[in-house]
Amino acid sequence: MADINRVVLVGRLVRDAEQKYTPGGLAICEFSVAINNRRKQGDEWVDEANFFDVTLFGRQGEAIQRYLLKGKQVGIDGRLKQDRWQDKETGQNRSKVNIIADNVMLLGSSSDGPGGGGSGGSGGWSKPESGSGPPAGPAGGGRADNDDGFGGDDFPDNIPF
Repeated sequence: MADINRVVLVGRLVRDAEQKYTPGGLAICEFSVAINNRRKQGDEWVDEANFFDVTLFGRQGEAIQRYLLKGKQVGIDGRLKQDRWQDKETGQNRSKVNIIADNVMLLGSSSDGPGGGGSGGSGGWSKPESGSGPPAGPAGGGRADNDDGFGGDDFPDNIPF
């Protein structure tokens, strides 16, 4: 059986995302998220915060970076990557686990601030133009007949179950 390295997280941004570029022009979007674990200790609930650094490469990071603001709730689908190095001062071996995001989604309501409720799909994410939305219904506010592709509403009133 093959190994699996997959992580799905939902948390809040600790700081605004930062955008960088490699010498080859690849976009790198970096941010940190806080994820709270709630557990019961005695008769009280206790929140335990965990903080993770996240890196998102490519066009999605470029497109979504301006909406990744401190306090926003995000969903992250990605994988774990462990960085290892030797501390130059102490000589001790160090390591840190980072999240390499494959997909980042903006969560929460639009009242959470700019970019709320959107999705950072693989094709990138952009804020809708003002005035864009679902097309208006038929004149007079009525329903158009058979416009849903499922035919009319010719169902019996007495359903046998």
